[in-house]
Amino acid sequence: MIRSALMLAMLAAVPFAHAAPDLVTVSERSGFTATGRYDEVIQLCGAFQQAYPKQVKCFQFGSTPEGRPMMALAVTRANAFTPEAARKKKLPVTLIQGGIHAGEIDGKDAGFLALREMLENRIAKEALDRQVLLFVPVFNVDGHERFAKWNRPNQRGPVEMGWRTTAQNFNLNRDYTKADAPEMQAMLALVNAWDPLTYVDLHVTDGAMFQHDVSIQVEPVNSGDAEFRKAGLALRTNVIADITKEGSSPQSYYMSFKDTDDPASGFVNTVYEPRFSTGYFLLRNRMSLLVETHSWKDYPTRVRITHNAIVSILNQVAAHGQEWQQAASAADARAARLAGQPVALSYKTTDKTTMVDFQGYAYTRSMSDVSGMMMTHYDETRPQVWHVPLRDEVVEDLQVRAPGAGYVVPAAWAQMVASKLTQHGIAFRRLDNAVASAKVETFRADKASFSAGSFESHQRLAVQGTWRQEPRAVGKGALFVPIAQPKARLVMALFEPQAPDSLLAWGAFNNAFERKEYMEEYVAEDVAREQMAQDPALAAEFHRKVESDAAFAKNPHARLEFFARRHPSWDERLNLYPVMRTDIAL
Repeated sequence: MIRSALMLAMLAAVPFAHAAPDLVTVSERSGFTATGRYDEVIQLCGAFQQAYPKQVKCFQFGSTPEGRPMMALAVTRANAFTPEAARKKKLPVTLIQGGIHAGEIDGKDAGFLALREMLENRIAKEALDRQVLLFVPVFNVDGHERFAKWNRPNQRGPVEMGWRTTAQNFNLNRDYTKADAPEMQAMLALVNAWDPLTYVDLHVTDGAMFQHDVSIQVEPVNSGDAEFRKAGLALRTNVIADITKEGSSPQSYYMSFKDTDDPASGFVNTVYEPRFSTGYFLLRNRMSLLVETHSWKDYPTRVRITHNAIVSILNQVAAHGQEWQQAASAADARAARLAGQPVALSYKTTDKTTMVDFQGYAYTRSMSDVSGMMMTHYDETRPQVWHVPLRDEVVEDLQVRAPGAGYVVPAAWAQMVASKLTQHGIAFRRLDNAVASAKVETFRADKASFSAGSFESHQRLAVQGTWRQEPRAVGKGALFVPIAQPKARLVMALFEPQAPDSLLAWGAFNNAFERKEYMEEYVAEDVAREQMAQDPALAAEFHRKVESDAAFAKNPHARLEFFARRHPSWDERLNLYPVMRTDIAL
């Protein structure tokens, strides 16, 4: 690979002679054309601790399905190498992870470079005095070791890289709420222990060819606690300003076209669902920052930009972390008082547009004789300004009133749900006594639609319906999950059935929406005649439906089910969501 001028400028700025030999990465030695295997991460983790024992602690926080250690470095000059010590000293914690998609590995090499420079006091000289940095060089370790050329065909370097998904084929950046993967469960345990103020997720974007080199997205900015959004906006604004001074051309939105492969369609800003890192941490009243370098920039350029973003983030947290910690704590307190209030569970982008000048390249679009569709062809030798629409007005979509007291999970489902709540650090308790008739709300689906295919190993479920007052018996061993806790938004995101990444939406309760008991058709035929003979009004209702609803009239199973639903044998729990809401604590 030919070194770019940007790479050469970066290398000239780094005096390699001053670096300890055992702290230099394979990538740096290669001129940032290659990246090392995971054994290098293990070696460097220990080497950094050996070289800087008073500033670095190397530790394992999990194991992968293939038995590899998940390594992290805790880095600080404030002698706070445990969560308890960090809390006692009121130090903000910044968690920076690389390689959640292990082919997008810029963060690993950029992170080790920035870390060495900080410890050598060449950059960000006070940043480590005022915070604890948790650096996870590679999140998706097994995917990292599925190492080959062309794992990312539309990415320029490194020569070889890891794979997008885990050994179990999970996309970890779709797993934050459902937490299926052992890797995600380990990460959430790390997060629960350290409670990072800022969670930084380092990626490389897919997409079209253009001149801009990175996007910086932060939440809360468009979503979450309204007051805490000021901190998120300040972090985003300041990081963009910092890396712009270093020569980057960042944008604050994901640079993916509204219409695939059509630059003229412009861009759409959005709020991500909580399956993503940037949609998840705002529900915990913490900041998340997504760095997406551009895949068509070469690897030296991308590492430099990621390095600069890491340095900026750590400098910003050092400068404003105490203030932002107070803002997060205030958001926690407000979340614990959400009972009875409307809460947004999803967001949408309106059609309102602003025309923006975007630094692209000249392109043509023509019908392809290969694919049979319109294709875009870029000319990187001809920079061009695109005057295109940006849709960046984000508004609340699904809004639900928070329960007055909390949610109730029957004992039959308690074990599964308790496991998920524990993974997310959500408070709950088990009922020691049964309640014969609890004043609760239930949700019965008027329509339940299963997805046609599997997504991340789940058959997802969408329901239509409403909550209604309906006294129910609640048995001993049921769970009560209070809404009065700092993670109230996350509680609602998991339990509200129509929330985009609720447990129900991910198929955790599919059995409750599957009919299991049936009446033989010849029996149902006799039952139908008996019911009509005993209830003329029912007979009239049936005949009106036959006359007015052609689809019903042509469906013999629907006609018989009309009567089966009115028979004592009908399962009253069918389509009953096995989670209840209550305005009175149980």
